[in-house]
Amino acid sequence: MLQYKSMKGPRISLFIIAKNEEKNIQKCILSARDIVHEIIVVDAFSKDKTAQICKDLGAQVYRRRFDGFANQKNFALSKVTSEWALNLDADERLTPELRKEILRVLPNTHFAGFHIPFCNYFLGKKMRFSGLNHETHIRLVRTRKANYVGGLVHEGLDVKGSLGKLKNPINHFSYDTIETYFNKFNKYTSLAAQQMHANGKRFSLIKLLFTLPFEFIKRYVIKLGILDGLRGLLWASFSTFYVLVKYAKLWQMNKGKK
Repeated sequence: MLQYKSMKGPRISLFIIAKNEEKNIQKCILSARDIVHEIIVVDAFSKDKTAQICKDLGAQVYRRRFDGFANQKNFALSKVTSEWALNLDADERLTPELRKEILRVLPNTHFAGFHIPFCNYFLGKKMRFSGLNHETHIRLVRTRKANYVGGLVHEGLDVKGSLGKLKNPINHFSYDTIETYFNKFNKYTSLAAQQMHANGKRFSLIKLLFTLPFEFIKRYVIKLGILDGLRGLLWASFSTFYVLVKYAKLWQMNKGKK
């Protein structure tokens, strides 16, 4: 466990769920290590050096088979011993300004958690529009007042108490290459389809025909993806294709096919 005797104020723990993230995990942990008292990593049996990198950086590593984002994060949260819990994904990093803000705000706050703005990068460049420019997530909470809800995908934090909002962002380096995007694409579309199927949702061709053009227009025109240049066009196109594949997989499941 990390020990920072010189640190003052409330104790903070960083927790991360990961699988095969040797490329990202070190920078993620190093971006927050100076302000936390412990690091919890739940590794879904990575086949690369993820677990060893985390151990070398002082993290407590637990191995657990992935059974949904909410379950995986609740397990990680259950291992936190500090008053405050900070969650990051492996491809996310705290900015220096956010680290300072957290240390300044926490000692005197009455809030049970905080929304944090996100700065999203796609193919190596910051996305200024495309619906990604006003994104916020609850990532810093009082440990005993929060738990995750949701299914296989789209987990959310249920926090008992009022929420504040921090000003400085988390940098999210989601997809540095097109290959990276589609490596994750198959997993996430499958999980989304499984969740819809489990909820009793039925495939509708008519609904899909209306949804696809709206999805593209929403991201590229309404949310000004056109101003993000080629990256905006790719993001809108890939996001629309994501919806198509997700519903195609639901159609197969409704038909009784794996």
